[in-house]
Amino acid sequence: MITLLDVLVQLFVFIVGIGGLIVVVLYFIDRTQTTHAIRRNYPVIGRFRYLFEKLGEFFRQYFFAMDREELPFNRAERTWVYRAAKNTDNTTAFGSTRDLRPVGTIMFANTMFPR
Repeated sequence: MITLLDVLVQLFVFIVGIGGLIVVVLYFIDRTQTTHAIRRNYPVIGRFRYLFEKLGEFFRQYFFAMDREELPFNRAERTWVYRAAKNTDNTTAFGSTRDLRPVGTIMFANTMFPR
């Protein structure tokens, strides 16, 4: 007689087996692809990079340094370099994250003769 516990145990083993099979397939896919170095060097775990980059915006907002506070290269500069290296659009809006209050900061106005 099959009890509920036996069915649950078999279901658990089946789900864990499917999960393990998925991890093995992802491992071989990551090791054989040639476009992403991180996924090739760190298979399966390298896929979490994109999730952590997205979550990093949240954590930096509340816990860590802002985009222009890191040294020697801040996050804004690194993001620009990454986009330039990938031959994507690397133009950024000026003044969006910079502090514009210091004396001597160049300001662009959208008029010929600002008041």
